[in-house]
Amino acid sequence: MPSPFTMKLAGVAEDQHTQFHFHNEADPILCQQIRRYWTDLSLGFTSCVTVPWSAVFVSWCVKQAGASAAEFKFAAAHSVFVFEAIQQAINGTGVFRGVEITADKPAIGDIIQNNRGGNTFDFKFAKNNKNYESHSAIVVETGHDANGPFALTIGGNEGNTVHQTIVPLTDDGFIRQRPNSPFICLIKDLK
Repeated sequence: MPSPFTMKLAGVAEDQHTQFHFHNEADPILCQQIRRYWTDLSLGFTSCVTVPWSAVFVSWCVKQAGASAAEFKFAAAHSVFVFEAIQQAINGTGVFRGVEITADKPAIGDIIQNNRGGNTFDFKFAKNNKNYESHSAIVVETGHDANGPFALTIGGNEGNTVHQTIVPLTDDGFIRQRPNSPFICLIKDLK
């Protein structure tokens, strides 16, 4: 059952998608919002186009939903907050816990991390490294369609905008691994 926080997080991400998914990062309306993502997190904004902003988008949504810096490691790189979440899972602390994609099923408010740029990092690598290229997005819905179970995610800087992606799940509800841009980690949102 989704908590009030996980529902709020999904709502924040959905609102960003509704407002901006027709805009490119170079469009003034989305560029102004990207600047806001950076500045609201006290991270150094430099460009809407030349600097990846997807981790900042996820961090901003988590903060807007009400998580504190003590609960979530707001960062400009996905690997930074994923590493912190994995450490919290190992130590049994915190409300954002990084687990292998085979360890739990994605739910509303969770964050799914995957590779990008042709990399094939795995969970073991993520557990031991804070600095590598990756991507993540927020689960806003789970369901079942003609293709089977799925998780719907919203992420920033996907196709240079705020975008929805369908993540196929196995029949028992776990993330279905894929050969290209394989999934690395599932951050469970326990808040």
